[in-house]
Amino acid sequence: MSVSNAAARSSPRAVDLVIVLVAMAAIAGATLGAPEAVDGWRWLHWISKPLATGLILWMAWHATAPVSVAYRRWIAIGMLFSLAGDVFLMLPMDAFVAGLVAFLLGHACFIRALLLDTRLAARPWGMLACLAYGALNLWALWPWLPPPLHVPVVVYVLVLSSMGGQAVARALAHGGDDLAGPTRWAAVGALLFMASDTLLAWNRFRVALPRASLWVLATYYAALWCLARSVRRGAGQA
Repeated sequence: MSVSNAAARSSPRAVDLVIVLVAMAAIAGATLGAPEAVDGWRWLHWISKPLATGLILWMAWHATAPVSVAYRRWIAIGMLFSLAGDVFLMLPMDAFVAGLVAFLLGHACFIRALLLDTRLAARPWGMLACLAYGALNLWALWPWLPPPLHVPVVVYVLVLSSMGGQAVARALAHGGDDLAGPTRWAAVGALLFMASDTLLAWNRFRVALPRASLWVLATYYAALWCLARSVRRGAGQA
């Protein structure tokens, strides 16, 4: 057994604690940092934000008894793209489109993972509900979106909503078998991802939300953690 696997097996609670502490540091840095200033809080955010995602990626990759090797691989690749998106969105420059593309590719990888053991929209109502939610948000934000972002945002919303819909459909399809636990974790993670991106979009384009960084990052890290937890076949257990 490798040292990393031994650590993952012997102290999952310790890994979770480290992830929580680093995520809290990222949130504190974003919340307390002076706008447009490069101060200590900003540096804390720049260091902790990708580190938290990297730790969750490590957690997913070293999950014991995975649902399947392919599922673990695609979830990990999706998180790697999310890590790239983290870096693009926190840079002191406008790299929003680059971040959008990185997260879009990440969601495409998550969809690939979710399709490995469940056909597309196996429970249509789950998919339709998520697509309707995405369309409603897009309609509400459309007048405030800059025209150059119309096509990228439409594509992103479609992919994100499909990821959420497939995760929900998969959980419903496996509600009574040995994948019930992992599929529920994946569905919760996907829905939290949708919530995080909704908050991010409304804060960026429509209205300044109080403590936006807190809510956006808290739901984002919770989403990634749930997706990482879904890799383990025994994920329905405490």
